[in-house]
Amino acid sequence: MSRLTLEQRRAQDAWDQSTGYTKDHVNIAKSLPALIMNSGLMQVLAFCHEKGGANDLVASQLRTWLVKRSNGDGARDPGFEGFMQDLMKASPADYQAITAEAFAWLRWLRQMAPARVKGD
Repeated sequence: MSRLTLEQRRAQDAWDQSTGYTKDHVNIAKSLPALIMNSGLMQVLAFCHEKGGANDLVASQLRTWLVKRSNGDGARDPGFEGFMQDLMKASPADYQAITAEAFAWLRWLRQMAPARVKGD
């Protein structure tokens, strides 16, 4: 079996994470890249945490992916506070790389999420 490319792993993860999504989740997935572009990753993660519900779920899935990319496939979501602490300690280059990876994963989630929603 061939090794999956990074794009294939992003696509697979986005597909897996969007299982059971509703239209609310889809709308959040579609809006996050623009929010991050305008406000920044940490600000958007804080916003999603504060909003709770579907917002916090999608943010948690994004955090989990970002941790997997940096720590390996077995990594888990460190939670909102732990992840935010790590971002605050990150070098500017690392923070930029994490943000770029967030955009790359969200590109897939934006496409996969609507395909998983039943009963349009």
